[in-house]
Amino acid sequence: MSHFVIEGGRPIKGHVRISGNKNASLPMIAAALLTDEEVVLENVPAIRDVASMLEIAEYLGCEVASEGSTVRIRAREITTHAIPWELCEKNRTSFLFVAPLLHRTAEADVHPPGGDLIGRRRLDAHFYGFEKLGCRVDPDDYRLSVEDGMRGSVLFFDEASVTATEHIMMAAVLAEGTTEIRNAASEPHVQDLAAMLVKMGAQISGIGTNTLVVEGVERLGGTRHRIEGDHIEAGSYLALGAALGGEIVVEGIRGGHYWMINRVFERFGIDLEIGADSIYLAGDQVPRIRPDVGGKTPRVDDGPWPQFPSDLMSSMLVLATQSHGSVLFFEKLFESRMYFVDPLIQMGANIIVCDPHRVVISGKTPLVGQTVRSPDIRAGMALIIAALCATRRPSIVQNAEIVDRGYEDIVGKLTALGAAIERFDD
Repeated sequence: MSHFVIEGGRPIKGHVRISGNKNASLPMIAAALLTDEEVVLENVPAIRDVASMLEIAEYLGCEVASEGSTVRIRAREITTHAIPWELCEKNRTSFLFVAPLLHRTAEADVHPPGGDLIGRRRLDAHFYGFEKLGCRVDPDDYRLSVEDGMRGSVLFFDEASVTATEHIMMAAVLAEGTTEIRNAASEPHVQDLAAMLVKMGAQISGIGTNTLVVEGVERLGGTRHRIEGDHIEAGSYLALGAALGGEIVVEGIRGGHYWMINRVFERFGIDLEIGADSIYLAGDQVPRIRPDVGGKTPRVDDGPWPQFPSDLMSSMLVLATQSHGSVLFFEKLFESRMYFVDPLIQMGANIIVCDPHRVVISGKTPLVGQTVRSPDIRAGMALIIAALCATRRPSIVQNAEIVDRGYEDIVGKLTALGAAIERFDD
């Protein structure tokens, strides 16, 4: 098991270029199997989850070649419809290969996907969608099949699931007739996947809204597509800079993805200058929680896009420990994400845990270096931020492999900003 050794209290300053969106890259790799022509993806992040998805693609018979941040995938033929457990359990999006397998081989035999332990993550919407498109589904054994191809239908998701929206959209593009997906997710990575599918020849309308209409086509072709910057990675570095009063320029972003993120930073008294492709965080800003009208304690909630992303709750929670005032965090989507606050309390944070979904944080509180363990990708990044704020003694953040799943070259990027962080592989 690898770990980081971090000496906190150092000033943070500089430029950081954001990598391609993790949550767009993973479904795009699966979508590349919808055609037998070459798909070229640019700005692919060098992270463990991408590596495991490419491993599955190769296992299924794809030709895969990588050069820098460019990945070439060609599925001339699919050699098997079954993915073994040891590949499925490496990440959550391994399940997204079901749609291309059904189109290419008429059957898919998979296993429960892996992923972070942040609470129950249902697959019901996936199975519902495939059944509506005419597939036979055995949810107990994770086996699906279809005869004579899928057929379009009208669907209504009981939750705006990102992965289910991506998955059923991938299935619908080659289904016969029209598919309408209502209560669809509309996160930036969902929109980016849809844009790639359109380049491949898909007919999708309503991109960016909660209703997607897909007109099925007979075949898709190859394409070249550049993945947009990861707004979660960008928000994580901005939270770090704000917590330490650092001056940071975040590059490689799309400004239109940061409306709600900016509103939450404003609630912390932090001003961001958001441009078309970069964000400037001026140095020496003192984070202060702005109370609601009447002096009431404000609340930070997460929710489906365009609400505040759940994946940024952990990093913003650390920023709250370094902010003057009190704030309530209400995590509505995952019942176990807040469990990581225990190490922060151990480091000296003033946190009241109300229940699995809500915590109240009062600051500013000094943090003291400790040995802590990363329970999931986003909590791992948050604990690194906390360690960089901590003083008196170095911190050790264990389970570095978890962070590798979602953040590219974390040590290199943080070191370039002036952080004192080293990685050790046991």
